[in-house]
Amino acid sequence: MSYHYLIDTHCHLHDQEFFTPEQAEAILKEATERNVREIIVIGTDPDDSAAASKFASAHDNVYWTYGIHPEHASDWRQDESDELLQDSSELLVAIGEIGLDYHYDGYDRGAQIKLFERMLQLALDLHLPVSLHIREAFADAWPVLDNFPGITGVVHSFTGSKQELKRALDRGFYIGVNGLATYTTPPLPPLEKMLLETDAPFLTPVPFRGTINKPGYVSNIAAYLAGKLGVAEEILVEQTTKNARQLFNLRDPLSSAGL
Repeated sequence: MSYHYLIDTHCHLHDQEFFTPEQAEAILKEATERNVREIIVIGTDPDDSAAASKFASAHDNVYWTYGIHPEHASDWRQDESDELLQDSSELLVAIGEIGLDYHYDGYDRGAQIKLFERMLQLALDLHLPVSLHIREAFADAWPVLDNFPGITGVVHSFTGSKQELKRALDRGFYIGVNGLATYTTPPLPPLEKMLLETDAPFLTPVPFRGTINKPGYVSNIAAYLAGKLGVAEEILVEQTTKNARQLFNLRDPLSSAGL
């Protein structure tokens, strides 16, 4: 099957801290007009994951993930983690975003690793891929991941070195590429391992820097990457959408009339 539309595999459109319900509706309509026909809204803690689930249930061709971001490791309680999943649906496509983040001062390395291990086991138990957030912590992340054979997923918003990229690819992970690629120089994966994402409202691509990011801007990211990689945009769109559908086991999309 050929795919002629785009997927935003990582955004936070459900988060009302950044988007009012009215704004979200307008942004979804704009995304469809820009040929972005499926999106995945990403959970970052139990309450945020519940909001992502509710948002996905209310919109066609929107999926959600359950995750606890490493920034919440110190105040995470395990009994908060499982209740929402007891009533999960086919719209739940991954566990994430999860991982390790050593960027800011004051992080608790031990608490982050403990939470990361719990989330990876949850992914295995539910037979779901993971969406990984790893920042300045690859040296600790790889040994943890290697203790969970069978884990599949994507390294979201990859910012590591060429060596870390190789380590990710050698382990079978996909690589999330977003607006960062339009104004920095991250190493890029082969097309067969690339997923497109926005991380909206963050990491707005050129030429929209300075404004809030939106899922529709995946089309700009795709056009930029096609030029940079020297491939036809249609080929990049088809392959990255195929990659996303395979990793997240997405059902057939509904009519192109809307998300």
